[in-house]
Amino acid sequence: MSTSLYQTVKFYLKSVVFGALVIGCALYGVVASIALRLVGKVDYAQYTVARAFLHSARLFLGINIKVKNAHYLKDLPAVVVSNHQSALDIQVLGKIFQPGYTVTSKKSLAYVPFLGWFMALSGTFFLDRAKSSKAKKVLEGALQILKLQKRALFMFPEGTRSGLETLNMLPFKKGAFHLAKQAGIPIIPVVVSNTSTIFNSKRKIFNTGEIHLEVLPPVPTKDLETSEDVTKCCEKVRSDMIKTLQRVGYSYAPGVKPNEDFQPPQEDVETDTEVEVISEDTPLISSD
Repeated sequence: MSTSLYQTVKFYLKSVVFGALVIGCALYGVVASIALRLVGKVDYAQYTVARAFLHSARLFLGINIKVKNAHYLKDLPAVVVSNHQSALDIQVLGKIFQPGYTVTSKKSLAYVPFLGWFMALSGTFFLDRAKSSKAKKVLEGALQILKLQKRALFMFPEGTRSGLETLNMLPFKKGAFHLAKQAGIPIIPVVVSNTSTIFNSKRKIFNTGEIHLEVLPPVPTKDLETSEDVTKCCEKVRSDMIKTLQRVGYSYAPGVKPNEDFQPPQEDVETDTEVEVISEDTPLISSD
């Protein structure tokens, strides 16, 4: 069997395993969320399922994750942001998530068997993007819960998977930063090493390896007053994250060298955690 054929077959086989792990952990999440809700510990639901997927992927796919400065992840309440690269980000969340972490998602996902049920039971904030007034109320409630219960909201400011094979990031959307400003809580940036050496759907690559995360110090938002202040904060955080990514480099995969010259075309794909803010008059959600 040629190397390219072997690589393709391996990609699809491991992708099937990956999908099975997602379904299995979502099913486990439904059961765990119900049990934790009954004992008043629902804030542990997404954490325990994220950890289950983290360890399952390490066992069945041979992907390990190491994190530097993990103590910053417990500095709550906060809005946590990270670069968004590929399907492997699901496992990355398994390492990032702490008790009390949650995400936002489009409302339609709540009805997806297993995954949606788990998200609904575990405290996900569902947004109806066709009705911005309702989405605004959901996010306003989310901000109050974050502050009162000292929890964290996780978001991908790039808004879509980048698929980059260079040490760079897409432009950031400002939604996460406006949310943090409105709540008066810090932003915690998390930088993930470029994972194209381990997983690349366009090139049909799926290797074993090790992903490295570095958590940057929390960025305060209490002094942000205007949209311009938020924009500058967003740009500064992105710049610091890119500098850190260039230092952290590529994820380790045995015998694999990164292809730094290849950069796939970007597709305008909406992600489940995208909340773009366009002005001070619409501080929680955009109309586009």
